[in-house]
Amino acid sequence: MSGAVLSAGQAALILFGTFATLLVARVPVAFALGLACLPILLIEPRLSMMMLAQETFNAYNSFILLAVPFFLLTANLMSIGGITDRLVALSRSMVGSWPGSLAQINVVLSVFFAGISGSSTADAASQSKIFIDAQTREGYDLSFSIAITAVSAVLAVVIPPSILMIVWGGLISTSIAAMYLAGIVPGLLIAGAQMATVHVYAVRRGYPTYPRAGWREMLGAAWRSVPALMTPFIVVGGILLGWFTATESACIAVLYSIALSAFFYRETGWRELYKALLDTGRLAAVALFCVGTASAFGWLLAYYRIPQELLANVSTWGMGPIAAGFFIAFCFLVVGCFLDAIPAIIIVGTVLEPLAKSVDLHPVQFAIISIISLAFGLVTPPYGLCLLIACAVAGVRLRYALKDTVIMLVPMMLVLAAVIVWPSVSLFLPRLLVPNMLK
Repeated sequence: MSGAVLSAGQAALILFGTFATLLVARVPVAFALGLACLPILLIEPRLSMMMLAQETFNAYNSFILLAVPFFLLTANLMSIGGITDRLVALSRSMVGSWPGSLAQINVVLSVFFAGISGSSTADAASQSKIFIDAQTREGYDLSFSIAITAVSAVLAVVIPPSILMIVWGGLISTSIAAMYLAGIVPGLLIAGAQMATVHVYAVRRGYPTYPRAGWREMLGAAWRSVPALMTPFIVVGGILLGWFTATESACIAVLYSIALSAFFYRETGWRELYKALLDTGRLAAVALFCVGTASAFGWLLAYYRIPQELLANVSTWGMGPIAAGFFIAFCFLVVGCFLDAIPAIIIVGTVLEPLAKSVDLHPVQFAIISIISLAFGLVTPPYGLCLLIACAVAGVRLRYALKDTVIMLVPMMLVLAAVIVWPSVSLFLPRLLVPNMLK
């Protein structure tokens, strides 16, 4: 920046050095991002402390971010309203006869929940309470039970509606509808990889298998679950048809969930609704506070043109779209180990966007590669939030389930590689259904 006291290199050293030091000191990420800005604001005469508050407020002053608390509330309402029980019954009738039945049900339920909540942490919290103890009582190893519950929860940010896609669309101006469609096939492939891994574990370790459900039982479970399964179709379909925006679709999802829980299934009262609202407030406060401080951090990066300096040498490597895709995935996989997904998008996404443009990587493809990589970061230590939640519910340390988690990540990484090498894996549905949104 012309006239600035600090060079880009000096500013980057202060910002990232302070941030890393605060993380080592176990300061929460959201606070660390904000505090890392303070030395720069004190040193640079053109900037003031008010800038931190102003940029934080500007980040919150976003209509599209209103979708975040509404989707979190939808997930909580689904958990308390009897909807989960019906989806579990449907999952059991579908895959209960496969090796490792209860773990297979765990993955299928995550697919259903992903199409409703959009939040991996909400999925991990609810399913850890349902499955970890149940699986261990049926003879599954505790480390395996924790690992499959954690890795299946990442599907919630890949399969639409996804909170990360909403944040990405609001920040980098990419079509949310196109990203929703682009996430479906990769999400289902990741779920398939997880189910194949469960099959191998079950055969090798002799995990139990349930009797095969009859067609009548399966059709009955499907019929009882139809109202709940309509949620993703209402949300995604409404956006594609132009009936409402992503934020409005989140509000519709909340109203629909309340109607199902309170009036259709009649399993939610005022006390349960109050608890859901309280839990949503806590989760939304954490997520959105991260958005604010990360935005201020990102603004300083842009002020000193740090992204351009960081990518100055990378652009001379002569990478094509595939090599750039692997580089982007690597960056997000590493960052995802230490940083929450939302601030990672705000900081790293804006840094890597010029690289993606320079190699003609499609914006939707860029988004999907990044979001899948960040999703895997939710189960990689030291910040693997879904793995931390599952371990906390099980009452064990994170390293207890680390080996099985790494094993399960290997086939999931192969899916990510396929998305990078063959763009049609993610772009097939958007090109088929909304080609005008890819232009």
